Amino acid sequence: MPESPVVEVSPTKMNDIEITIATNLPDDSKDVEKEVVSEPPAFKHTWSVWSIFLVLCLFSFLSGLDGTIVTTSLPTIIREIGGGEQLYLWTAQSFFFSSTAPQPLFGQIANVFGRRNPFLVTIALFALGSGLSGGATSAAMLIVGRIVQGLGAGGLYVLSDIIICDIVPPRHRGPYLSVVVSTAGIGATIGPVVGGALADSNWRWVFYLNLPISILGFIVMILLLKVKHKRNPTWLYALKRVDFLGAFIFIPSMISLFLGLITGGIQQPWSSWRTILPLILGVFGWLLYHFHQATPSLCPFPSTPPRLFTNRTSVIGFLLIFLSSIILQSIAYFLPLYFQAVKLVSPLLSGVYYLPFALAIIPFAGSAGFLLSKYGRYIPLHYCGFALLVLGSGLLSTLTVQSSRAAWIGFQIIPSAGIALVFTATMPSTLVALEEADVAVATATYSFVRSFGFVWGVTIAGVVFNGQVDTYLYLVKDEGVRGLLRGGAAYAFAASGEGIKGLADESTKGQVIEVYARALRVIWLVVMTIALVGLLCIPVERRIDLRKSHVTEFGLEEEN
Repeated sequence: MPESPVVEVSPTKMNDIEITIATNLPDDSKDVEKEVVSEPPAFKHTWSVWSIFLVLCLFSFLSGLDGTIVTTSLPTIIREIGGGEQLYLWTAQSFFFSSTAPQPLFGQIANVFGRRNPFLVTIALFALGSGLSGGATSAAMLIVGRIVQGLGAGGLYVLSDIIICDIVPPRHRGPYLSVVVSTAGIGATIGPVVGGALADSNWRWVFYLNLPISILGFIVMILLLKVKHKRNPTWLYALKRVDFLGAFIFIPSMISLFLGLITGGIQQPWSSWRTILPLILGVFGWLLYHFHQATPSLCPFPSTPPRLFTNRTSVIGFLLIFLSSIILQSIAYFLPLYFQAVKLVSPLLSGVYYLPFALAIIPFAGSAGFLLSKYGRYIPLHYCGFALLVLGSGLLSTLTVQSSRAAWIGFQIIPSAGIALVFTATMPSTLVALEEADVAVATATYSFVRSFGFVWGVTIAGVVFNGQVDTYLYLVKDEGVRGLLRGGAAYAFAASGEGIKGLADESTKGQVIEVYARALRVIWLVVMTIALVGLLCIPVERRIDLRKSHVTEFGLEEEN
């Protein structure tokens, strides 16, 4: 009888597949080799996942709320602590600048220091900024508080999405992401209403409201957010992995660019050097930043790696969220103006009339999340979403002073459904072609691109609106009233509450309303064009199956 061969078995682990290989076999025994494959454990919706998710939704709601809550409470705040016109500008914009510009850096920090500690720090910053703002005794103190609060909110935006991507596999992320998107949208929508209500009693609770919720969320996250993280050997090594130079270039550049885009045509003419210079510096700094990121000798650990933009599916994902963010912000900014300037309701009531758009996002986002989880197909959702945006913005362009309540409610729901589908499906499609190791930096980049789209939404729609108002001013026969609307003043005139309603002459009032109606119609046609561009980009995407499981070094620790 021949001697049995000696068999050595060496296990090799490759990602989520374990392979056992028989070695040192004689040539005629190769058929003894066998492969044993073990799949990663199936994803489970545990109580820890649900609890963490609820806290993330709560902070998403608060972040959205605090972005808009001061708009109706600022007059009361100014009367008490002073500050004048500059407080109007910087209280809102300081929050936006500090919450948006550092977002790419937060993704890299999450890779270097893990998810848990940075998330706890951002909660603390958000609470600290809320406390400073609520206790403000001067305009300067309020602005500093809003900056700190914005830093915390920016971290919450980015880290919430990253944590969801860590604990939930790609195939199951849809429902979770849809609810986070919905809660943020609801917060941003009801912000002015809540701010106005709190200002009537005690404006400081506009900010103090965040404190008990932040404390509760902080405690829950300490107890439940126990995620895996491979610690760096030393603090010095960890700090060397942070792209401080990139942040030093990127953050001031973005603030400069945002300042030019937001104030251009409103606080300053587009032709003013005060608008042109920030735009030039911002664009130059942004180009310099990407050169720095693409140069390994200068930036060995980039916070926005160029490889994120080398896959066509991911690039289209970034583009689609940018375009849909422009559309969302244009609607959010100018649909309430339709109610104020054409339907002649108060700013507060216009926020109530806008609720159908905000609330309709919830069921449609939930449906999109369910479909994404069940079938794993994101391209059909992109097509449906942008088709609804084209249809919805086209219908909005038909709104006039005679439009019925049924019309303006129904016409809001259609683009709302489109936004829900696109916002739910774009993050999974953006990440699907990338490595799991890039989830944090890709999610941070995605979050920034989304916020950048919001800036362009206000800018593009604002430029179109002001230009169209000036074009149609010939309809207004009263030269004095024309002066009140000319040169970018029309938005503030309508939003002032008694602007149009305060006009004594009914004929002049009707002429002014017609100017607003025509200008708004052009905005909706521009929005429809942007949606058409998005629709034409979708065929470039590749269909890639969303995985039902994933392997990440930052997942939740196993429960005993």
